[in-house]
Amino acid sequence: MIRIETRSIDYVPAAERHGHPWHLWPVWFTGGTQLASVATGVIGVALGANLLWTAIAATLGCALGTFFMALHSAQGPQLGLPQMIQSRPQFGYMGALLVWVIALISYVGYNAFNEVLGGDTASRLTGLSARGCGTFFTLVALGISAVGYDLIHRAQRWLAYLMIAVLAMFTAAASVHLPLPSSSWSLRPFPTTAFLTQFFAAAAYQLSGAFYVSDYSRYLPRSAGVRAPFYWTYGGAFAGSLWAMLVGSAAAAAFPGLSVAAALSSAGDAVYPGFGGLLLGVALLGLLTMTSLNYYGASLTLLSVADSFHPVQATRRKRIVAVLLAGVCAHAIARGVSGDFVRGFSDLLAILLCLFTPWTAINLVDFYLIRRTHYSIREIFNPRGLYGRWNWRGLSAYAAGFLAMLPFVNTELYQGPVSRALGGTDVSMPVGLAVAAALYYLSYRSVDLGPEFRAARVADRGLDA
Repeated sequence: MIRIETRSIDYVPAAERHGHPWHLWPVWFTGGTQLASVATGVIGVALGANLLWTAIAATLGCALGTFFMALHSAQGPQLGLPQMIQSRPQFGYMGALLVWVIALISYVGYNAFNEVLGGDTASRLTGLSARGCGTFFTLVALGISAVGYDLIHRAQRWLAYLMIAVLAMFTAAASVHLPLPSSSWSLRPFPTTAFLTQFFAAAAYQLSGAFYVSDYSRYLPRSAGVRAPFYWTYGGAFAGSLWAMLVGSAAAAAFPGLSVAAALSSAGDAVYPGFGGLLLGVALLGLLTMTSLNYYGASLTLLSVADSFHPVQATRRKRIVAVLLAGVCAHAIARGVSGDFVRGFSDLLAILLCLFTPWTAINLVDFYLIRRTHYSIREIFNPRGLYGRWNWRGLSAYAAGFLAMLPFVNTELYQGPVSRALGGTDVSMPVGLAVAAALYYLSYRSVDLGPEFRAARVADRGLDA
């Protein structure tokens, strides 16, 4: 029986751990096989690349972004904490507010676009008002988030099998019947800007899951280890997202100029008469549950922010209130969204890429190379504890990584000189990863963490009693 979850940002004790590492693949497979992934796969075609180069760029981008995402997933069973609260050892008790605000912007921004896309798709299926459908879409997503962890896992598991069946049927028929342009498989010319934009959009899209991925592995027993959660998360997220992106690329190539939902529906009908509605319907279900994951993560992050100013006692009611607050913010933004959806979504991914990248580098270097899973759960919640209020090493490395990316960035708000010289290509991600990771690692080279590790063991004695 599924009950409303009582825990939020607090530690999950050993007695309450449950599940198996393989339970992670359907969460992230279903999370990937949805309309936002389809929209991500449209970007390259929309910028002038053919299907072949768009598919290659999406594959490579997914492979890169999912790697970092899956590394974060492996943190959940080891710490038993949501993803964002784990940032305190790297940035400090108050310093972690920086990345939490960025995470909230990510959650709310994604879900505002999700509401627009979900409303447009549901309107196409039902003939009802797009705004009304979008509002209903958000309310259902909020309801799933309010129930919490177990319902999300259960819903994703059953949907995964449905997604596989529908996508397999479409893929088999599309390979024969989809009316693709004759230039779809040409190697020339090489569309440099469109290729790199698609590559980094796919990478950013996958990397965006890093902010909440361990939220859905934190109930696993610590004995699950690191490797199994990594592989199951990587396999599910990579396969699901890439499959949906490629479907989007093919639909956009076959029916250029249409909206994401219209192109997907037309592609489905082209391979099986009437199949477009089914294809849209299951993709909409995937978007719905992914939106609920975002609201769930937003609620935990919002409570983490509140905990920085006044210790928060984890309760069911507080988590549900936080879910609703995130929903109100996303809904308000969705009401004001207008213009080209694909271009707006691409710009959001580009901006978030700049904000995600330094954090993920610092967090992973700390977990795997510096502290190597040796943290004190109790001290993470201590405002004057072991990790301090501000960690200048993490904050400095983040700032340096972010600033290093700016010359290579290309967004609607700002284009760096290097990107301009490269014809508008955005290559900021590897720069940010390298600079932030290197500076953070070097800042700890002369630090003896032995006393900290010993103090952490003492502080956590009896944690699971």
